[in-house]
Amino acid sequence: MSLPFDMPPLQPSSDKKTLRRQLQAERQSLVDRHQRAMHLQEVLRVWLAARKDVAIGAYWPIKGEFDALPALYRWAEADDMRIIGLPVVDKATKQLRFHSWFPGCEMEEDAYGIPKPKDTPAFEPTLLLVPCVGYGPGGIRLGYGGGFYDRTLATLQPRPFTVGLAYSHGSLPWLQAEPHDVPLDAILNEDGVAWEEPRP
Repeated sequence: MSLPFDMPPLQPSSDKKTLRRQLQAERQSLVDRHQRAMHLQEVLRVWLAARKDVAIGAYWPIKGEFDALPALYRWAEADDMRIIGLPVVDKATKQLRFHSWFPGCEMEEDAYGIPKPKDTPAFEPTLLLVPCVGYGPGGIRLGYGGGFYDRTLATLQPRPFTVGLAYSHGSLPWLQAEPHDVPLDAILNEDGVAWEEPRP
């Protein structure tokens, strides 16, 4: 899949703020982003078919992120016990809680201007879909720098299985983890499973 012609290749950098900016600009400029999204929808649907989860935490897509909600809606349609949730930020702890979402449910903006479900029940997901700005070896995720997912995953018990979702342009083979980073259990992109924790 092609990148925009005016985008220079990303170079290894320890300046994550610059790296985030570059990757977000590149993602929003992908000329074939719709095609990539269609492929990733199919990858996600096939991958979910092998899972036994009934409670999935997802996210509301922003800044050109992949929108997982159509695939999740089809997943939930197959069994009325299945629950989809979107994150709500706890202002005191700066961690995420997940509240149930369904198409047409009432929404309101959170403190960051991102839509969240209004007055729906909270639940604990067994599977968490996590948006990635970029990703590296061993499940390392480059996010937006707020640390919400790392703080949340450090305290959730039992810890949900975590799956990063990204387009392949965000692959950074030289990306290194920092001490606070919580690695993902798997990463999917439009080409398939980019990485998954080996099972013992």
